[in-house]
Amino acid sequence: MNIENYYHLEDSRLSFTRHQASEFAKSMAGDFNPIHNVDSKLFCVPGDLLFSVIINHYGLRQVMGFSFSGMVNDEVTLHLPEVQAREISIYDDNNKKYLDISSNGDTSRDQKLIDSLISNYVEFSGHTFPHVLVPLMKANNVMINTSRPLVIYDHMRIALDTLDIGEISLSLADSEFRLYGKRGDVALNFDLSCNGEKVGKGQKKMVLSGLREFDQDKIDELVQIYNQHKNDYLKPRAASA
Repeated sequence: MNIENYYHLEDSRLSFTRHQASEFAKSMAGDFNPIHNVDSKLFCVPGDLLFSVIINHYGLRQVMGFSFSGMVNDEVTLHLPEVQAREISIYDDNNKKYLDISSNGDTSRDQKLIDSLISNYVEFSGHTFPHVLVPLMKANNVMINTSRPLVIYDHMRIALDTLDIGEISLSLADSEFRLYGKRGDVALNFDLSCNGEKVGKGQKKMVLSGLREFDQDKIDELVQIYNQHKNDYLKPRAASA
């Protein structure tokens, strides 16, 4: 994976163009959320791209946690401190914090291992909607606002038993949906495996707000729009292949 194609980093200053972030979401993660479209008024760099850049830049630690506190767009420049510390916070030019990173254990700079984790994680993560979220919302008789769908990436963490491994695969272990009135937390727990053997675990957590009673027709319409975005992107590429 050439993750460097999807961001600019110069003298510890990190930035993204709309095209870079949008292309990563669609081509790498299979994520066709409209907020990652280049013409979106609420344009946002995918949290999975930030995770990928951090792992690629600082290396992979056995235990890592990522807590997101702001949505990055193409006008934001982040600063990656050149430190080796268990706790790192990422700020922009205006001293606004966007990300907290915690880590522990050994460190690996094995690019093959890092690329494997990144590619498999973002593919897993990018398919959260509609494959995982829609059944969870239906089971709990709630749904997001289909007119302004917004799912916020809250945090993710991974814990590996060892770094002496090759390629990593991910599989969903279980999911949790906790309701707090019109707000809900979704936690996706996943297993990390190598050659069929479990070598660690992780969790991705998202926040859903503006929840209302589940409406199958409105959800079907939202999924149809989502799939149309996907088809519009993939069709020209299939024709030129």
